[in-house]
Amino acid sequence: MEQLAWEIGETSHALRRAFDRRAAELGITRAQWRVLAHLDHQPGQRQVELADRMDIEPITLCRIVDKLEEAKLVERRRDPEDRRAWRLHLCESALPLVERLHALAADFSADVFGNLEPADLEKARTLLAQIRANLNGVAPRDRASA
Repeated sequence: MEQLAWEIGETSHALRRAFDRRAAELGITRAQWRVLAHLDHQPGQRQVELADRMDIEPITLCRIVDKLEEAKLVERRRDPEDRRAWRLHLCESALPLVERLHALAADFSADVFGNLEPADLEKARTLLAQIRANLNGVAPRDRASA
């Protein structure tokens, strides 16, 4: 069973590295394309919430957003409900890059998954969703009682 978790992790790592190589052709880093993708899917996220979703420290996200803002790809807007917080939005100038990333992702998915049966892909999606649901319900083990 533990071997399966290892294989899932290694596969995830291989997918990220392969996609990174393709995205690098667009002059963008993994951290940057992840921010753009998150903001494309859910515009107006608070900076601290996005850092949590990306599982990175807020200061790390701040540096990434600084670079994206400097490149006129992302803008910070004051949160109307909390003046200390920022909401992040894609700039209009980011849209062509985001579209290219979508096209790159579609091509990448076709290359990686194209020779798999649709039923097998659907089963894999279902199983991965169940694994994520299981993880959400798993509490850390108390080492003292183990």
